[in-house]
Amino acid sequence: MILLLGGSGYVGQAYQRLFARKGIPFRNLARRDLDYTRPEVLTPFLRELRPEFVVNAAGYTGKPNVDACELHRTDCLDGNAVLPGRIAQACTAAGVPWGHVSSGCIFTGARPDGSGFRETDAPNFCFRTNNCSFYSGTKALGEEVLAGTPNVYLWRLRIPFTEVDSPRNYLTKLMRYDTLLEAANSISQLDEFVASTFACWEKRVPFGTYNVTNPGHVTTHEVVELIKNSGVCTKHFKFFASEDEFMHTAAKTPRSNCVMDSSKLAAVGIRLTEVHEAVAKALREWRKE
Repeated sequence: MILLLGGSGYVGQAYQRLFARKGIPFRNLARRDLDYTRPEVLTPFLRELRPEFVVNAAGYTGKPNVDACELHRTDCLDGNAVLPGRIAQACTAAGVPWGHVSSGCIFTGARPDGSGFRETDAPNFCFRTNNCSFYSGTKALGEEVLAGTPNVYLWRLRIPFTEVDSPRNYLTKLMRYDTLLEAANSISQLDEFVASTFACWEKRVPFGTYNVTNPGHVTTHEVVELIKNSGVCTKHFKFFASEDEFMHTAAKTPRSNCVMDSSKLAAVGIRLTEVHEAVAKALREWRKE
């Protein structure tokens, strides 16, 4: 049986759909049923339940976007940096392997040669570089907390999207925002993300960190063109003149815009759809919740 933490969130619900679709027995553990933030509570529970694997999709993202994290820093720090360490303590003590949903938003830009950041690259959008949002800083701290932890996967998600209209969907956000920021990004089709991450366990690939993004990267303008060509939304899309204008008029904190390399995942036989193709497919299949 698989134990799922954070199953009520946007990513956690995608894991629930995956397990149900594949017929995999799982338990979605809610904090109201058991306070899994406390190792002294979670450890004996794991020893009694004896799950095969634990998936941690719990964390703090802020709604409607990362600006909210600036107002709720205690919750953000606890959910993204402290909680992973507590789960690691319990899983290690109980001898249970697990996977943690991390984030690619601990990077900005690209490598000096223009290629995507790899798993061996140090985060450059974090508290240590003093240039980040509070959200990104806490996600980078979460990875530091887990450094050296045995039998764990760290799966980096970036800007999730699907074919289902939702406030958490990147494509929906682009359609709803009044003005957009032009940027180049690697992004993750959510259902492919959860399937690929769980495949790490199914295939017993080596534990460690994996960038789980659709190969390649897209610019905001490219996604907008795909949206308009699909007919899903034909409004006139407006763009900020610069990132400075965006920061001065629309944002409370800097944004991570970055390119990531997912070749490590491909090297173990797990491949996602090329990013432009994945976006186009989502738009062809677009539907309301």
